[in-house]
Amino acid sequence: MRRIEALDVLRGVAILGTLGTNIWIFTAPGGPADFLSFAAPSGPVETFLRFLTNGKFLGLLTLLFGVGLEIQYRSAVRKGLRWPGRYLWRAALLFVEGTLHYILIFEFDVLMGYAITSMLVAYLIGRSERVVKGWMIGAGTIHLLLVALITLGGLTGSVSAQPASGSPGTGSWVGMVADRLLNPGLYRIELVFIVPMGIVLFLLGSRLLRAGVFEPEGAALRRRLSVLGLGVAAPLNLVTSFAGPAWFAVDRYLLPPLVALGLLGFVTSLVLRMRDGVVRRGLSNVGRTALSCYIFQNLVAGVLCYGWGLGLAERLDWLRPWWVPVAWAGICLMFIALATWWLRRFERGPVESAWQWAYQAPFRKSVGVTR
Repeated sequence: MRRIEALDVLRGVAILGTLGTNIWIFTAPGGPADFLSFAAPSGPVETFLRFLTNGKFLGLLTLLFGVGLEIQYRSAVRKGLRWPGRYLWRAALLFVEGTLHYILIFEFDVLMGYAITSMLVAYLIGRSERVVKGWMIGAGTIHLLLVALITLGGLTGSVSAQPASGSPGTGSWVGMVADRLLNPGLYRIELVFIVPMGIVLFLLGSRLLRAGVFEPEGAALRRRLSVLGLGVAAPLNLVTSFAGPAWFAVDRYLLPPLVALGLLGFVTSLVLRMRDGVVRRGLSNVGRTALSCYIFQNLVAGVLCYGWGLGLAERLDWLRPWWVPVAWAGICLMFIALATWWLRRFERGPVESAWQWAYQAPFRKSVGVTR
C-alpha cells in the first residue's frame, strides 16, 4: 500500500496539538493534580487558549491510531498472515512504552489507553459492518452515559471542583515518580473515557480510510467532516469552554472528537492542495517520528516547568497565561528542527527504532530476520 502523505502531516499536527493541551498541565503552579480538580482557568484569555487545543488533538490522534490499525490489518491480509497475530505483540509493546512514559515522565499518558483499545479493536476491524456498527453504538452509548453522569454531577453539585491529592510540580523527580506509582487510580482515571471513546474513534478512523477520505475523490466527504467539526461542533465547544467546570466532560470528551473530524477533513484537503514546503515537511517529519516527539516533548516540558528542572511553572506564574503559548511554540519549533535533523541521518526516530527492534526480536529466528 502506498504511503499516505497526509497521514504524516496529520500525525505531526496531532502530536504538536496534544502538547498544546499538556502544556497547561506542565505550567500549572500546583502541579499535575490541578488538572484533576476541574479548576476553571484563570481568566477569559486562558479559557480561550485552552479551548483551541483541549481534547481536539487527543481526538485526532485517536482517529489516526484507528487509521493506522486499518493499514496494519490490510498489510496482514495482503501478506496472508494470521490476524491479529503479531499485532497483539505490537499492542503489548505500546502498553509497556506507555507505562514507562507514565511512571517516568507524565501522569496523563495516552499510550496505555490506546494499547488497551487496540487489543480489543484488533478483533473487530475485520468483522462485518453490522458487528462494527453494533460495537460503535454500544461503546458510544457507554461514553455518552459517562459524560452525562459527570456533567449532571457537576451541575447538581454532587461532583465539585475539589483539589486533588496528587504531588505538586515543585517536588523532586523521584517524588513525582513515587506519586505516580502510589496513585494510579488518580492519574489513570482518564482511561475510563479514553477506552470507550477510543473504540468508536478507532473504528471510525478505519471506516474513513475505507471510504476514501485521504483520496482526491474524497473531497465531498472531507467537506462534510469540515462543516460538522469546524462549522458546528467548534462553536458549541467554545460555548462549553466558557460554561464553567461542570461542563468539563462535554468540553473535553464529547465535542472535541467531533472537532477532530473537522480537522482531519480540513488538514487533509490542505495537504492534497499544497505544494511541498518548509511547513509541510516540518509537520511531516514530526509525524514520522511521532512516538519520539510525543515522549520527548513531554520530557522537555517537565524539565522546563517542574521543580526538579528549571521550575518555570512557579517562577513565571506572574506571566500566566501569556508565557504558556510561548513555551509551547518554542518546544514545537525545537522538535520540528530535531525531527528534520534526525531523519536526514536515520530512517526512523530513536523511539521508533528501539520499538521496531523489540517488535521484531521474538520472530527473528522463525522468519530469518537478520537486520
